[in-house]
Amino acid sequence: MTRPIVGIIGNQYLINDHYPAHAGGTMNSEAVSGVAEALPMLIPADPRFVSVPELLEICDGFLLTGGRPNVHPEEYGEEATEAHGAFDRARDAITLPLIRALVERGQPFLGICRGFQEVNVAMGGTLYPEIRDLPGRMNHRMPPDGTLEEKFALRHAVTFTPGGPFARLFGAAEVMTNTLHGQGIKTPGARVAIDGYAPDGTPEAIYIKDAPGFTLSVQWHPEYNAACDPVSRPLFQAFGAAVREWADARRPVPVRQSA
Repeated sequence: MTRPIVGIIGNQYLINDHYPAHAGGTMNSEAVSGVAEALPMLIPADPRFVSVPELLEICDGFLLTGGRPNVHPEEYGEEATEAHGAFDRARDAITLPLIRALVERGQPFLGICRGFQEVNVAMGGTLYPEIRDLPGRMNHRMPPDGTLEEKFALRHAVTFTPGGPFARLFGAAEVMTNTLHGQGIKTPGARVAIDGYAPDGTPEAIYIKDAPGFTLSVQWHPEYNAACDPVSRPLFQAFGAAVREWADARRPVPVRQSA
């Protein structure tokens, strides 16, 4: 049986600080293949090489991955500062129109970290350049030292809207997640529903209101240990089910938004 194809949005990367490459974390491919049960395909997110119409035809769903570069603040009407960090304008040029097209078509996507932020910006929202500089907010960034297991360790709770899609998916009003991000949602975009928060009020889970298909996105990194983590596994399984339905019938699978 042919598996559906999930396009994994790649990031620009320099091998040994010299050789340009497009890269994607192995754990993304593991989660897509092993848990979502789809064929992972790394996308060079650059309009010189791919176009949104081509991607929509080739792929059944998309994983909008995390990445060190941030969405350029010009995409949401603000000027770049040192606090905004590095950028990847080529990825912006592909992912932002791609997200809007996916929402309209009902084609499934799962947003992670930067991907979560891209969804908000694509829908007209804005971002804070550095969450930890805000009064009352915790440091959500990756710990600078330690093993991979320590960097991706569970660090805070996320509380969901009662009866919302995330609470139903996980069968719980609250879960524990890792946290490895610097930026976060400032103002939600049009139709962006914030469905989960960290204890300090940082948005952690969103979906698109009244969208015809699967649009769940999270600020944490569920791709880590996705096969075994009790939160990551159902998220990728639900995404995989939506992708298979799209591949079989080109028909969107809506996520029920309220009980």
